[in-house]
Amino acid sequence: MKYIVVTGGVMSGLGKGITTASIGRNLKNKGYRVTAIKIDPYINIDAGTMSPYQHGEVYVLKDGGEVDLDLGNYERFLDTELTHDHNITTGKIYNSVISKERRGEYLGKTVQIIPHVTNEIKDWIRDVASDSGADICLIEVGGTIGDIESMPFLEALRQMHREEPEDNTIFVHVTLVPLDAQGEQKTKPTQHSTRDMRELGLAPNVVVARCEEPLLESTISKISLFSDVPEEAVISANDVEDIYEVPLMLEKEGLTNYLMKMLNLNKITEDTSWNEMVSKMKSITGEVKFAIIGKYTHLGDSYISIREALKHAAIESGCNFKSTWIDAELINRDSDALENLSDYDGILVPGGFGERGIEGKIKAIQYAREHDIPYLGLCLGMQLSVIEFARNVVGLENANSTEFDPYTPHPVIDILPEQKDLVNMGATMRLGTYEACLKQGTLAQQIYSADEIVERHRHRYEVNPEYIEKIEKHGMIFSAMNNGKRMEIAEIPVKKFFFTSQFHPEFTSRPGHPSPPFKAFIEAMMDNK
Repeated sequence: MKYIVVTGGVMSGLGKGITTASIGRNLKNKGYRVTAIKIDPYINIDAGTMSPYQHGEVYVLKDGGEVDLDLGNYERFLDTELTHDHNITTGKIYNSVISKERRGEYLGKTVQIIPHVTNEIKDWIRDVASDSGADICLIEVGGTIGDIESMPFLEALRQMHREEPEDNTIFVHVTLVPLDAQGEQKTKPTQHSTRDMRELGLAPNVVVARCEEPLLESTISKISLFSDVPEEAVISANDVEDIYEVPLMLEKEGLTNYLMKMLNLNKITEDTSWNEMVSKMKSITGEVKFAIIGKYTHLGDSYISIREALKHAAIESGCNFKSTWIDAELINRDSDALENLSDYDGILVPGGFGERGIEGKIKAIQYAREHDIPYLGLCLGMQLSVIEFARNVVGLENANSTEFDPYTPHPVIDILPEQKDLVNMGATMRLGTYEACLKQGTLAQQIYSADEIVERHRHRYEVNPEYIEKIEKHGMIFSAMNNGKRMEIAEIPVKKFFFTSQFHPEFTSRPGHPSPPFKAFIEAMMDNK
């Protein structure tokens, strides 16, 4: 097994995740099987209980793992499926170590960071890498060099480097080269960051320098001198228009060939599909514009999978898109903001939790339905569509979800039976992949061209079976079900496009393989222009 460890310096948010995913994509293009592990040094067991304000979107894997959004980038770039074990947190490691101590597995020894915690980390990494069947395992270490919480992980990786054959492990350090007021590229942050690595017993083999413009030769020489890496291993990672261009940029910089040389690998094949996808993306013309009604609108990473799924669909459909993020609370208090929805070719309401912004989203859904504007609702977006329809079409006054009003006279959305007695919040929702059977002759079957589908879920509440017959009598159809009792898709056939899902189709969308509902949504907006 070959290991490529990606660390970061100077500041967070430099793009370690995209760099890691891009390295993996390029190595896959050369014919290698690649997997990826994300280390998050926080004490949380997983990302499931964290607000999007903290770490952006909570990404859901096929096995129900609630993980950091970088694993979404790994899956999209590598066109693969990962498991919850591919996300290692301090919480998981300490939970495992403490459980072993309680069972007496340490034979009475004093349990310490070294060797017990570091051994647990190494064993976890090696087990995941081995089980994946990959040739190369990428390991991204969250945070920045010098963070106290990441020290046990860096020490474990130092030990792994010593224990593995010399050409099996390589360290890629992502850092920042800012510009000063005169526009000069400054290397001092990189110098300090690589020095901090060496103080921990780690030496970067490659420095990936994030910068606004390509590095000057003089800048590369200076980084090489102070970081003790060859000039060919100083990689200029300047800003690009789209993240899918990053693999091409790193390839052009020679990073892939250098990594393969260091790891003693030879090219097996040459897959050009990624290049072709990027070329197609950059050449498409035309545009649709739509509104996304949410409550984390100022933080784009909260809906990153939705953004990427729309991009995949747009590339495949040959149409650009322009999305406007609208705060649901603004819709609720400003009638002009509601009327302005007529300017858009489509409306999307994503998933979410909590009562804030709910009534604004319901108003937006009502506007889309009454004005026959293509509408896509995801998870909460489906639940609110059912609530809106029940109130304004079926005539069930004050219909609601028991999540927002426990005393509603018409609980058309209710908590899952298995959720009612739960105390813990973490990993207790309906999570991961579930099958759904599609009804014949419906929009759902037309979109998927299948009778059965498998999609990923993350929710506690869903459609109350007691109201299904009454709702369907008025024209909303539940066109997909799980086990014959859980409603998975709701649609309104008489509308141009009114499609909602209890699941999250964005999590399985890939470049070149767009999610069917997103592709249908883009095409419906193109037809609606």
